Amino acid sequence: MKIGSFFPNRPQSTFYAMAADDCSLHFDLDNLTEKQWADHVANLELTGMLQVALIAISKPDDYVGLYEEFQKEEWSQTLRRYCAFFENCGIDVIPPAHFIFGPKMTFYRDIADHLPNTELLSLYMVSGSNSVLHQDEAALAISQNVNSKFHFAQNAPEFGIPTPKTLITSKGGLGSEVVTKFYNENADSAGEIMMKILGLAGARNVTAISSVRAAQNYVSEYADDMPVLLQRKLDDAHYTEMTVDLFVSNDEIAISNIRQILFADGLWVGNFVSKRHTLSDAQRQQLIRVGEYARAHGYSSEEGSNCGIDYFVGPNQEVTVTEINARWTGGLFPTQILERINHNNQDAVMWIDLAAVDQLPKFLDFIEAHLPSKTESNFTALSFGFSPFPQDMNGHPHIYVWMVVLGDFSAFVEAKRRFLGMHALPTSELIRIPKI
Repeated sequence: MKIGSFFPNRPQSTFYAMAADDCSLHFDLDNLTEKQWADHVANLELTGMLQVALIAISKPDDYVGLYEEFQKEEWSQTLRRYCAFFENCGIDVIPPAHFIFGPKMTFYRDIADHLPNTELLSLYMVSGSNSVLHQDEAALAISQNVNSKFHFAQNAPEFGIPTPKTLITSKGGLGSEVVTKFYNENADSAGEIMMKILGLAGARNVTAISSVRAAQNYVSEYADDMPVLLQRKLDDAHYTEMTVDLFVSNDEIAISNIRQILFADGLWVGNFVSKRHTLSDAQRQQLIRVGEYARAHGYSSEEGSNCGIDYFVGPNQEVTVTEINARWTGGLFPTQILERINHNNQDAVMWIDLAAVDQLPKFLDFIEAHLPSKTESNFTALSFGFSPFPQDMNGHPHIYVWMVVLGDFSAFVEAKRRFLGMHALPTSELIRIPKI
């Protein structure tokens, strides 16, 4: 069995085992700060959505690892409905007989005792938490490098990859004159620069700061030698934030999809995909160089691995690359779903939202009534992932759900309001579709 972060749709039989790996890439899980631990547990619970989505973006002879919470009656019923959604969309899903369950907190350790007989084991990324599976220190070192914002900032110029102006320092160095000078010279029109740290997932390790003091407060719980990266913030009035996934193999680098980042109240919530999103030859060449960078630093495989790129398109259509993620990405799952359901190449909005537990049957009925296979309205909808860990929201339990809407998003929001109410799926109320 080969183990790595393989691109989906490999012809080999594959076991997909994915939990929260970000924090353990650079930190010991037994020695986390209080905030790191809370973020790690939150990320574990969010990962439940990924596990459900894997059922739909794989093939019947594959296997998938799921949290044992999915076996509880209330969540096993919901999981069965999700599988029915996928099948009604014409998707050949991983069958329940190929589900392998493990506890949330010891997921990989338990999964290691129940490995199926497959050719590949595909991880979200090679990390410390799943070392019991890969047992490969060299692969872990490669993953630490190519998923490091610091390594990328230091080495990207050698490959001709354009990046924002960057300063690498430490928590203890934030009070220096060098940092103050960098801040004053690179703050945007709102007086902000970007600060990045290691080891947390998503927006937890990237934040805009409005002063050097704000930066110091953000990392106050860490040791003084904690690495800190400061970067010029690209003004969203002039730059559009995009992302793509690369297929990186030993003899090929290819761009698999293009999508635009969606924000709600300044936070990442998902992606917008349209056939109008295109790349010029110059832009494509710059992005392919990121794949060359990853491969040159050891991130490649004969079968093909995934590598995500976050980049901005500037006023002259120039590309500026801000981050590399040599792993599966949050946007890879829904774009794989789209390949199976978006037969007319409609615009698609993909985002994470919250569904009230006491309204869950009604929410599922709403989704079922608007599946791509069941309606001829001006929009269709599918929820392709959920997490079986309720979250408190204003005193009421909710679960995370992963959504995709094809066609007229405003019509979806109106239909949602009529059927579920104004307060259902609250994030959908905040999303504004960008102009292309």
